[in-house]
Amino acid sequence: MRVIINIDGGSRGNPGPAGAGVVIKSADDGTILHEAGVFIGRATNNVAEYNGLLEGLKRAADLGAAEVEVLSDSELMVMQMIGRYRVKNAGLKPLFEEANALVTEFKKFEIRHVRREQNKQADAMANRAMDLKRTIEN
Repeated sequence: MRVIINIDGGSRGNPGPAGAGVVIKSADDGTILHEAGVFIGRATNNVAEYNGLLEGLKRAADLGAAEVEVLSDSELMVMQMIGRYRVKNAGLKPLFEEANALVTEFKKFEIRHVRREQNKQADAMANRAMDLKRTIEN
């Protein structure tokens, strides 16, 4: 199975109350397979983005996906994951390492940067989790 995962993370205050949004769709027909907003607590924007990636990869594995394409509006995270930027922040290194370990479980992994406008559903889920101060799943 091939899936497309839209992820987003946000923080109000940076650091501040933070959340991540994840929307997993079938690459075949666009059917939503999983949608969640994860409340993280106090964190930075970049930590929230990585938490969205981790949640998306874990859920895709749970769904039995063999191939994943991740779409994110975080240029920093995408460039770090493809090896163009180094991970300098000590707080991001363990998240980056965990994401790279999860990626090896898939037959095929791609990640690419998209404009904010192309990531509205994941953004809405992240904001909903921050508003409610709890994790939600649809």
